[in-house]
Amino acid sequence: MTTQLLIYETAVPVSASRHRECFVDSGGYDFSRSVNAVPLMAVEFAAAAPEYAIVFAGKDDVVMPSVILSMRGGENAYLDAAGDWNAGYIPAFIRRYPFVFSSSNDGQSFTLCIDEAFAGFNREERGQALFGEDGKPTPYVESVLKFLQEYQAQFQRTRIFCEKLREFGLLEPMQAKLSLDTGEHLSLTGFMAVNRDKLKALSGEVLAGLAKTDELELIYLHLQSMRNFTGVKDRLARALGENTAPAPEADAAEVAEADV
Repeated sequence: MTTQLLIYETAVPVSASRHRECFVDSGGYDFSRSVNAVPLMAVEFAAAAPEYAIVFAGKDDVVMPSVILSMRGGENAYLDAAGDWNAGYIPAFIRRYPFVFSSSNDGQSFTLCIDEAFAGFNREERGQALFGEDGKPTPYVESVLKFLQEYQAQFQRTRIFCEKLREFGLLEPMQAKLSLDTGEHLSLTGFMAVNRDKLKALSGEVLAGLAKTDELELIYLHLQSMRNFTGVKDRLARALGENTAPAPEADAAEVAEADV
């Protein structure tokens, strides 16, 4: 499994032959402690915008939204020492772990996989069983499948939205810089944001089309959410006590490469 999956290490297909006596104990979110940004689906913008900075990241022709979790590389400012998530909304990318879909080469079929490196994956009957005594998937696994199917559908909608942003030339590279009271300077690069002037310059016909599909609302939610970079700084100041050694410059670009 490639590192493009960010928090996944050894994701393998779920099967009765391999996982009949396996369980999943969800526990906390410690698995995301070293991730400073994760992908976000368009349908999540309204719930995420009040608490996160929503940006766009990617390389070449692949651009996807993501939420910023820290201005420092290798850490998550939304996670406390106990592994609890300190925000009202938790991104679906995080909530679906340790499960993920792997797709066929033609992208037409998907296989449910589980990260066996997840601390809550066990054979000691802790948590939810993956298979019943009859060898069939449990209701828990069926609910996971439905969640991932919806996630995949929302990914397609999000991709179309991002393609429109690129088509209309609305995205531009951005860099966020903040300073802590200790004098440490934080910098985040590798992401893009919508240019307000270019948005205003769009024709009435194009704006009407974006409004009709609710994509104009998504753009405004994104722009509004950029104010939350200050909130990320405040979270770092509280969580780290501003007493840690300087962290390397963070880069959000790799988030868009994560498989979905």
